[in-house]
Amino acid sequence: MLDSRTIQVIKSTIPLLESAGPALTTHFYQRMFKHNPELKDVFNLAHQHSGGQPVALFNAVAAYAKNIENLAVLSSTVERIAQKHTGFLIKPEQYAIVGSHLLATLKELGGDAVTEEVLEAWAQAYGFLANIFIQREAQIYQTHAEQDGGWLGERQFVISAKNTESAVITSFILTPADGKPVKDFIPGQYLSLKLTHPNLAYEEIRQYSLSDAPNGTSYRISVKRELGGQVSNLLHDAIHVGDKIAVMPPAGDFTLEVAADTPVVLISAGVGQTPMKSMLNQLLKLQHPSAITWLHACEQGAVHGFKQAIHAKRQQHHNLTSHVWYREPAPTDMLGDDYDFEGQMELNKVAEQLLPHARYYFCGPLGFMSAIKQQLLALGIAAENMHYEVFGPHADL
Repeated sequence: MLDSRTIQVIKSTIPLLESAGPALTTHFYQRMFKHNPELKDVFNLAHQHSGGQPVALFNAVAAYAKNIENLAVLSSTVERIAQKHTGFLIKPEQYAIVGSHLLATLKELGGDAVTEEVLEAWAQAYGFLANIFIQREAQIYQTHAEQDGGWLGERQFVISAKNTESAVITSFILTPADGKPVKDFIPGQYLSLKLTHPNLAYEEIRQYSLSDAPNGTSYRISVKRELGGQVSNLLHDAIHVGDKIAVMPPAGDFTLEVAADTPVVLISAGVGQTPMKSMLNQLLKLQHPSAITWLHACEQGAVHGFKQAIHAKRQQHHNLTSHVWYREPAPTDMLGDDYDFEGQMELNKVAEQLLPHARYYFCGPLGFMSAIKQQLLALGIAAENMHYEVFGPHADL
């Protein structure tokens, strides 16, 4: 545990951190990649270019400083980050590299305010937190390796099928090259893929939600083609059936956990439906007896993924209902057939199906999820019954 003096010094640096803002972590990443360019094969450079990762790291550092006396409140954040780290195959020795650049950044940007005492306090605080991550990630790695069909590190998979789900979403069926079984996962989790290609300057690791129920033999991910997205466009255009790709074990803390007598509401926008699709298929596979409600929003029919699949499942399962919002329907989109409502998703239009004791899972753009959370709260849904996933660098609603 950290001693009282270290805690006091860390808390005294909070104004310094807040005055520096994300410029602190931007400098940190620039410094680290300059001195340790090999880490460009580990970090998602797209998040660096967008500015999302420096902001996320700054928020994490500031939260750590503010809660240094009560780290239990950060337990869910630590678990989420540890899960993501295992998808990037983070090693214990890399924490030392990160720590050295973090301390150097404080010294370079903090001026006279960053004394030797401050640096020593942050060295101890960082080392304490790093050890928490190292131990938890070791447990996750071990669990991955010991489970039936599990493995440690990278495993080669073959693209056995590519299926077009909409104008922007393609599903990839991944089958292990060694022909052996694959470990089960909990719906809501994701796969980490490592891509090496002549079109890429560095190895790139991306994490994509699994979009089907576990079957023990293969995995399915469904990828949206992002405008300017280097990896998503590569997957759509240059990765073909029969190609091999390195895959890390399923991970993630956004998971479906409901009792048989609990209704479930799955809410999504755009490609945020991928983890919802995994949850839905698992619920139907296990013949979940309670009501299941599928709520989805997208721009229009051309980008509406899994439309026919949902229609078919609704016909097959009496406890499944669905409602779809198109923000701007195309002239060929038919109200009552392709979609149910026009405009942004408004939950009051289906309020009678939103039971107080149901479990609510939602995923999509950050603004969408924030709006959904506020609508659910306004309808009297308790926050503890809401579960959501944020794609990309960690943020909260």
